[in-house]
Amino acid sequence: MSQKNDLSRAEMVRSRREQEQTKRMKRIVREATRPMPPITTRNKQNTPKAKSGKPKQNARRRFHIALPSLPTASRAGTNSRGISLPRPRFGWRFISFIVSALLGTMIYLAFRLPQLRVTEALVTGNHILTPADVNSVMNIAGRPIFLLSPSDLETRLRLNYPELVSVRVEVSLPNLVSVNLTERNPVIRWEQNGGYTWIAEDGVAFKPRGEMGGLIPVVAASAPPAEGTVADPLNPAPFISTDMVQAIKGLAGHVPPGMYILYDLRMGLGWNDPRGWRVYFGVTGHDVALKMRVYESMVDSLVQRGIRPALINVTYPTAPYYRMTQ
Repeated sequence: MSQKNDLSRAEMVRSRREQEQTKRMKRIVREATRPMPPITTRNKQNTPKAKSGKPKQNARRRFHIALPSLPTASRAGTNSRGISLPRPRFGWRFISFIVSALLGTMIYLAFRLPQLRVTEALVTGNHILTPADVNSVMNIAGRPIFLLSPSDLETRLRLNYPELVSVRVEVSLPNLVSVNLTERNPVIRWEQNGGYTWIAEDGVAFKPRGEMGGLIPVVAASAPPAEGTVADPLNPAPFISTDMVQAIKGLAGHVPPGMYILYDLRMGLGWNDPRGWRVYFGVTGHDVALKMRVYESMVDSLVQRGIRPALINVTYPTAPYYRMTQ
């Protein structure tokens, strides 16, 4: 008996649900098939003004769309105004950490990789200095290539080697340093106080390196007067004037065999004549030929008169003189 009542109650619930579903579907069909209101258009030129002071509102077009019934949660999601975008998988902090790690690794490798460290410089254009001389002053062996400054290396070389006229240093990856030198050519071997130095055409003196043939020997009893300073701090001050260099070069062809040029601060340049006297010509080089003619004429006159001087001075060719004692 109870089972029969339970079955009849279940059938009643199922029948009521079917009726509600049937009513819902009829309502959706009725809403979807509702006729559209007529659409009216008005021309501003032909439309008469409304008699009443309040204008009539334009009829709005309506659209009816039939949607199936959705659960409450779905309707809530459909009516939401905002659109949620997917968040990035990695944050900015993580990206910054990756970039910092990469930069740190690159810096570490730049300092540690032997391929980026200099062994020695490639030197060209040198005739007096050796590559070992250049590399000893530059001190670049084992240093990373990106820490080297060409201008600093050029300054260091010119300050340490006055025989250099110009220096050009080029640095390139991975570890190449090229040095091109322009050197001064020595022309004079200046001996003084038991030592000697080399002097170039511009009067600059620098340290001799070994022995070099063809230099004009000069034995000095004292140092020449200072020539002052130069405008360029990298260019060394000359040891003697260029005029004095030309005078030495002009007198070199007239020095008797086996003799050498002498220098005295007061008397200038000269030599010991094998005939028994000393001669001085000053320190100017523009009138060496004239001084030599005056000197030979003066010697001929003294020999003819049987005079044997101890000193002859033709520093001023218009007023030469001789002395019987030095």
